Amino acid sequence: MAIVKLKQVTREDIKRISIWLEDKEVNENWFGRYTYGDAAHLGYDPQKMLTASIEEWNNIFHDPNHEPHRDIFSIYTLENLHIGEGQLNIDEPLGDAQVSILIGDRNLWHKGYGTASVLAMLEHVFDHLNLFRAWVDVPEYNKSAKMLFENIGFQHEGTLRQSRPHHGSRYNSFILGILDTEFRLKFPEGVESHVIDF
Repeated sequence: MAIVKLKQVTREDIKRISIWLEDKEVNENWFGRYTYGDAAHLGYDPQKMLTASIEEWNNIFHDPNHEPHRDIFSIYTLENLHIGEGQLNIDEPLGDAQVSILIGDRNLWHKGYGTASVLAMLEHVFDHLNLFRAWVDVPEYNKSAKMLFENIGFQHEGTLRQSRPHHGSRYNSFILGILDTEFRLKFPEGVESHVIDF
């Protein structure tokens, strides 16, 4: 299995995120597009972060009291190549987190880095944050992402009808979730897919 490093986000990483989001296929597999056509990026605006003050930067990436509470990581290979981003949108009162993963370097799609990144994020969710549930929102046209999450052990929890604009039409998206207990049953020895490099 591929192994990834979860690292703090740098401005150089944000430059690459901005470039990746210019690629239609990449942004459609990340947060998609807003109804007015621009590539969506939740959590922060990459273009604004390129020139953000230290205070603005710390508010997004280092403030544990920021609402909504997000953990944002850069995803690197063991060879120190920046390949993507992971986000957790955390709801502490409910004990859950929405997981979002982007492998922005298309040359590395379908090589195990997406799976390794999801497993790394899940270990962070369940072992370090002590949350009970993790979930994802996957558009129906992203069949490979749906399969990836199902192979890890996510289960279908619901369908958001026609929630995603895509190529002039509207598509359903699927809510898939995994519980702490299910994750531990599937991976009783834990996972060795990542290094947290902070």
